[in-house]
Amino acid sequence: MSNGPETVSLGEFTFECGESIPELEIAYETYGEFDGDNAVLVCHALTGSAHVAGGRRRTDTAGQAHAWWDDIVGPGKAVDTTEYYVVCANVPGSCYGSSGPPSIDPETGEPWGTAFPAVTVADWTRAQRRLLDHLGIPNLHAVIGGSVGGMNVLEWAKRHPDHLDRAIVVAAAARLDPQCLALDAIAQRAITTDPNWAGGDYYGGTEGDANGDGSDGDTPTRGLALARQIGHVMYLSKSSMADKFGRRSAGMDAGRDTFEMDPAAGFFPYREVESYLDYQGETFAERFDANAYLYLTRAMDNYDLASGYDDDADALAAFDGEALLVSFTGDWHFTVEQSEALAEAFRATEADTAHHVIDSDHGHDAFLVEPDRVGPPVADFLAQGVAGKAVSDTVEADDGDEFAPVHTSLFSD
Repeated sequence: MSNGPETVSLGEFTFECGESIPELEIAYETYGEFDGDNAVLVCHALTGSAHVAGGRRRTDTAGQAHAWWDDIVGPGKAVDTTEYYVVCANVPGSCYGSSGPPSIDPETGEPWGTAFPAVTVADWTRAQRRLLDHLGIPNLHAVIGGSVGGMNVLEWAKRHPDHLDRAIVVAAAARLDPQCLALDAIAQRAITTDPNWAGGDYYGGTEGDANGDGSDGDTPTRGLALARQIGHVMYLSKSSMADKFGRRSAGMDAGRDTFEMDPAAGFFPYREVESYLDYQGETFAERFDANAYLYLTRAMDNYDLASGYDDDADALAAFDGEALLVSFTGDWHFTVEQSEALAEAFRATEADTAHHVIDSDHGHDAFLVEPDRVGPPVADFLAQGVAGKAVSDTVEADDGDEFAPVHTSLFSD
């Protein structure tokens, strides 16, 4: 279904931090055919890739880099690739083909490591704009993204308000709250205190490449695994964890060798929730780069929609398209209340806006694992904007009938 993975060099690129690299490479995929006004940009989440669709069905979030939104994007799906020309690009700072810490510095012939410039969500947006220029796409029918990909969408509405007609922000917020910042800080320290991180200089040559990835095998896998475990706890809700794991033991056959344990640990049960986290951490550390995880989480931590403006509404003041905010009741990473604040910011600009709240116990992961509930409002909004039949809002429309209110009690005084 994909038109094939591509990598393009976009020339010299100066990051928001003021540092430059001589060649910015962006890995991207396109789906469908461009007719001049049907382009939809999909912005991936923290550890996603350009491969948004067309792969095997994903059963859990550990595989989100592989066709990570295949249930939403594709022929006949919510983002219908027989109707829309879909573009998804791996963001700078990542490790799935675009320039980032593990990519090669052309001036030294060695991986950049932590010499790679700090990246921001604004840098992602600017790089995407340059990619679209390369592809001959001046304007977008829509930009859609979930989690930090939703922040990427907000930055599009802020920086390029005349270049998109519709903005779809799924399970995101204008900025991280202190609790999420604290958890990200612990995850980052899990990586940087791993002795194998070595100040970010853990890349080796091809000799002794035990992992087949250009490394010498002594990579900070434990630190990265711990960081990912913290992330997974953030992505799940209390109720979903209780339903999935409870306090059950993982059983006699379960391995407990991922991390060194204290001698007394053998007396106590190795629980299913521990086994799950160990598995997720191990598999993630096999496919992702520790420095890239540091760079991307710091970009998310740093993001603030109102930066440089009086407030969020002021930042969005030039956007005159339509906006859809989608949130989930069980998501404590990016809450319903945070999405409602974003909706209010869009409404203050007089942009046609809907905040569609979905009852879900899945936590933050709901935007990935509940396509049957995410797909209909997205599809109808792409086709008809806020007037779409499957699109609901948290407040009454002016005519009282255009779309039904949802969860108004959450925001009443």
